[in-house]
Amino acid sequence: MPVIFIGHGSPMNAISDSAFTRRLARWGQELPRPSAILSVSAHWLTRGTTAIDVQTRPKTIYDFSGFPAALTGISYPAPGDPARARQAAALVKQAKVVATQDWGLDHGTWTVLHHLYPRADIPVFQLSVDYDQPAAFHRAVGRDLAALRDSGVLILGSGNVAHNLRATDRGRPDGVMASRPWAQAFDNAVQQALAERDDAALTAYAKLPGADVAVATPDHYYPFMYALGAAVPQERPKTIYEGFQSGTISMRCVQFG
Repeated sequence: MPVIFIGHGSPMNAISDSAFTRRLARWGQELPRPSAILSVSAHWLTRGTTAIDVQTRPKTIYDFSGFPAALTGISYPAPGDPARARQAAALVKQAKVVATQDWGLDHGTWTVLHHLYPRADIPVFQLSVDYDQPAAFHRAVGRDLAALRDSGVLILGSGNVAHNLRATDRGRPDGVMASRPWAQAFDNAVQQALAERDDAALTAYAKLPGADVAVATPDHYYPFMYALGAAVPQERPKTIYEGFQSGTISMRCVQFG
């Protein structure tokens, strides 16, 4: 299976008809059908541990507030895959992965899968992001998980490479270019490093232009590391979508393989 990273942006993308959501729908038709989906979302952060959800029926999590009621009217009733989740946990050599039934599918997962696979008939399970660990750790875990691809598992990282909610331009329409130079500079640097498969530069993201503002906190960047780690070095990334929401949030989506 390929490996994908999605810039998920606002929860409103779940109910929006836009160039971004229409591209997600087409992407889902282009991808081979997975046997299961392993999602690493920016919205499941744990401290000092990596967890994996092993529920048979993961719940839809509405981990946001202040949005229209129409959003909480959406459920994504995909089944879980406890056996595959435990298999994934056993592959990780960087740390012991703890099985849990206390999570589900957060909006970093279900808002994009709602467009990719609207029938919700593919098993989905999530892996948490240990927020106490650096980017190199997350990339290494992605590398450990790469073996799942051979059994048809789609590895999905869901975040945004440039994401700083304190420095957005609310109400600005979606655009190809960022509204602020630091967001454009960082996204451009990521694009260039991807084209060169300079994984070291992407892991040392703090040295890239604009990183101090674009990745003021790395929660939305770390899921990108899992996708990068699960991609073998010879795989050149394909840009599926690029652009910005709220002026500075990069919606860059890429596919390896």
